[in-house]
Amino acid sequence: MPMAVERFSTDPFPLDQRAAWGDALRKIGLASGTGSSPPDGRLLHCLAPGGTEIALITGGPQSLWRAPPTRNDRPGDEKLWLGTLLEGMASLPGEESVREGELLYWPAAAGPLLAPIGWFRLLLVRLPRRDPIWGGLPDAEMEAQDVPLRPGRQPVLGALLATIAEALDAEAETALPVLEVALGEIMPASLGALAGGRAQRAALRRRILRALERRLDDPHLNLARFASSEGISMRAVQKLLQDEGLSFSQYLRHRRLARAAEALGDPAEATVPVAEIGFRWGFADPAHFSRAFRHQYGVAPNAYRSEALAHGPTPKKQGPRSRGHPDPSSRRKAGSPPCLGMPPASRRRGPVHHHLRARPETVHWGYFSRALPAVLTVRSGDTITIETLTQHATDDPARMIAGDPDAEAVFRWTETSKAVDRRGAGPIDASIYGRGAGEGFGVHILTGPILVEEARPGDVLEIEILDMLPRPSRAAEFAGRSFGSNAAVWWGRHYDELLSAPRPREVITLYEIRRRGGGQACAHAVYSFRWTPQRDPFGVLHETIDYPGVPVDPATIAPQHNVLAGVQIPVRLHFGTIGLAPDHPEPLDSIPPSAFGGNIDNWRLGVGSKLFLPVSVPGAMLSIGDPHASQGDGEISGTAIECSLTGTVRLRVHARDEAGAMLRDLTYPLIETGDSWIVQGLSHPDYLADLGAAAQS
Repeated sequence: MPMAVERFSTDPFPLDQRAAWGDALRKIGLASGTGSSPPDGRLLHCLAPGGTEIALITGGPQSLWRAPPTRNDRPGDEKLWLGTLLEGMASLPGEESVREGELLYWPAAAGPLLAPIGWFRLLLVRLPRRDPIWGGLPDAEMEAQDVPLRPGRQPVLGALLATIAEALDAEAETALPVLEVALGEIMPASLGALAGGRAQRAALRRRILRALERRLDDPHLNLARFASSEGISMRAVQKLLQDEGLSFSQYLRHRRLARAAEALGDPAEATVPVAEIGFRWGFADPAHFSRAFRHQYGVAPNAYRSEALAHGPTPKKQGPRSRGHPDPSSRRKAGSPPCLGMPPASRRRGPVHHHLRARPETVHWGYFSRALPAVLTVRSGDTITIETLTQHATDDPARMIAGDPDAEAVFRWTETSKAVDRRGAGPIDASIYGRGAGEGFGVHILTGPILVEEARPGDVLEIEILDMLPRPSRAAEFAGRSFGSNAAVWWGRHYDELLSAPRPREVITLYEIRRRGGGQACAHAVYSFRWTPQRDPFGVLHETIDYPGVPVDPATIAPQHNVLAGVQIPVRLHFGTIGLAPDHPEPLDSIPPSAFGGNIDNWRLGVGSKLFLPVSVPGAMLSIGDPHASQGDGEISGTAIECSLTGTVRLRVHARDEAGAMLRDLTYPLIETGDSWIVQGLSHPDYLADLGAAAQS
C-alpha cells in the first residue's frame, strides 16, 4: 500500500464556502456537525504503507461523527478507531467529559465520535481490524468509551501519541513509516493492560515506577502511603519491584540519590548547598545523605560535584539502576526550581507539571497587584506543585525557618537589609504609622503570580486542589516534624475576652502536626507565650502584632509548656488565600476578599476541591498563600493554625464564550467539593467599585 499524506485547512475559504471542510472529513470517514456556525478546521491525514491511518485534527467547536460506509468500502475493511484529545475540552456521545491525554476508542460502526467544546486538537489512529493491537480491547460492538488508562497511568503510550502528533506536524512524510512501526511495537504492550496476564503486570509496573518518579521529592513518602494513593496493596508494590532486585525503601533511596547526583552535576545548581540538594530529594539529615551517596557512588557528594563539574558526571561506583530509567546525568527534572526563565508554555504540547519554590523572587507579601511580573507561565491543563510559607513562621524561627534555605532567604531581615521589603499595600516609605515598607496593610505571603496563557478578562479560572502536605522542619533538632502557629491577636475576638488576666493581651500558641497510626492528623499544642514588645532588626518597636514577619526574640518571652494538655485539633489543610490579580492600578491589601478571590479563609478548599474565579486581567496572574493547618468557619482568635504547606494544583481556563451558564457570569468566588457547591457570600463582590479603595482595611 503506498504512503500518502494530505493536508487541508479552511483558512483560505470564505465563510460561505467552508462546506469543503465536510468534504475533507468524509475522505477519512468522518462527518462534522457545527450547528449554525460555519465549520472551521485544519486536517493532516496520513496513510502508512501497512494500512494504518493517522489524522491530526484542529478546529473550533463541532461534533464529529463516523460517516456511514460507502460503496467503495470492501467487506472486511472496517477499522477500529483510537484517539486522544491533545488539547481542549470535549465529551463522548453519552455526555461524559473527556480530559486531555485520555485514551479513547470507538467501534467500527457509524455514529457519534466526539463533541469538542471550544477550540480543540485531536489525534485519531485507525487500524485494520486484523491488526494485533486490538486483541486486548473489548468487543468492537460496545459503545464508544474511554479506556481506563488515565493521564499518568500510561505514560509510555501518552508520550508516544504526543510524539506522533508533533512529528506529523513537523515532517509527516519522513516520520510516518517510523511512527507506524512504533505504533505496532509499543501500543500492544501498553493496551495489554486490558487483556490481563503478563502485559497487564508490565503496564502496572510501568505505572508504579513512573508514579514513584513523580513523588521522589516527597519527604513523607512511604510504602503504605504510596500504595494507598495508587489504589493497590503494599505487597503488590513490593512484588512489582522484584524485577529491580530492590525493596521499596531501597528503590526509593536509589532513585532519590540518582536525582541528587543529577543536580550535583548540573552547572546551574553549582551554588546550591549540597545539604539543600539532599533535602530536596527526601534526605532530612545531611549526614545520612552523605553516607548513602558515598555508598551508592563511592564518593562523597562534594567530591562528586567537583569531578562532575570539571569533567562531567562520572561516579566511581554505579548503584543498581532501574530498567527504563536513563542515567541521572542525562536529564534534568522538568520545571527545575526556581521556575524562572522557562521556555514559553506555548512552545509545549500537552499538560506539563511544574514545581514552584517559595523564594524571595517568587513571593510577594501582603498585597495583590496587576503590575507584578509573572514568576511562572503555564497553560490551561498544567499542574503545579507550589510551595507556600506562613507569615507566622517568625513566631518560632527555630522550628519553622532554621535550616530551610528557601525559608531563611524569604524571612532574611538584618540591620541593613530585608529580603522581601514590601509587606502590605501601604506606602513603601512607611509614612503613615512607621511600621515598615507596606505598613502591614495586608499580611499574607503569596507565591506567584502564575500567568495562564489562555486566560483573558471575562474568562473563569478553575483551580483544582490535588494534594497538600505540611512543610517539614529542616532544623536538625526538629527534622521531619511540622509546626504551625495560632495567634490570639488584637483584631480577634479573644484579645479582650481571655479567661485569665491580664486583659487585653495577645497570645501565641505553637502546635505540632502529628498523625498517629495512619489515622486523622491532629495539631497538638507545644507551648504558648504572651506577645511582648518586639524590636525588629530596623529598630522599630512593635507593641502588638502590627507588622508581619517581625522576628520573635526568644529571650523576651516566657514560654508556657503543657498547655491544652490532651487537646487534639483535627487538621484540615487548606490555602486561606487564593486570588487573581485585580484590574486596579494600585496594590491592594491582601486581607479583604473580593470577586477575584483572595483571603477566602474557607477550610473546605482542601484536597479534592475546586475554586472558580473570574479573570480580570490577561493571564489571570494567580497567587496562592496564607496556608492553614486547621480552622473553623472563621478565624475567631484572629488567625488559623498557620502552617507552611506545599500543594499541587491543576489549572483550567473556561473561556467566557464557551463556559456554561453557571460560570459565564460569575462575579464571586465559587467552590466545588465532592458533594457541594459553595457560594462565597460577599456583601460587595467588587468592594472597590462599590465602596472605593479606601475600604480595604
